[in-house]
Amino acid sequence: MRLFKDSIIIACFIAIFCLVSCNKNNNSLTQPATDEPSTTITTPSDDNQTTKEDETENMKLTLKIDGIEVDVIWADNDSVKALKNLAKDGLTINMSKYGGFEQVGSIGSTLPSADTRITTNPGDIVLYSSNQIVLFYDSNTWSYTKLGHINLSKSELIDLLGDEDVVITLSLE
Repeated sequence: MRLFKDSIIIACFIAIFCLVSCNKNNNSLTQPATDEPSTTITTPSDDNQTTKEDETENMKLTLKIDGIEVDVIWADNDSVKALKNLAKDGLTINMSKYGGFEQVGSIGSTLPSADTRITTNPGDIVLYSSNQIVLFYDSNTWSYTKLGHINLSKSELIDLLGDEDVVITLSLE
């Protein structure tokens, strides 16, 4: 009986060894090289995704400060494109007055940035630290990524932004 068990164990080891050895030299797991060009299959969902991105890109990004829509000239950069993508379902940001010259709010996401040292003007909209939007009603010098400019006078901006914290809403039209 002992000899029978030993024979079965040895047979199992031999079988395992053979299977492992065969698999090691078997190249059937790799794709054979061919001279034929590869083809890409585009599914309808891929087309829909591209169409949605194109639609978002062609839509106008709007800014409301405490429910008041303001005229903005947006920069043409990757940061604004990413912001538009976030705003497609509406994006509400609670802003906080800071330093007596700006309102700052967390976007809730990280956007691509290309910070450079700039001196802002009243009405400038910038990205700070890749995740905060800043609206200026006075000037400041720091490293920012320019997002756009609100077309209002300094006094109109102070009336909108200078007294207390505000809520901004970004959306697409």
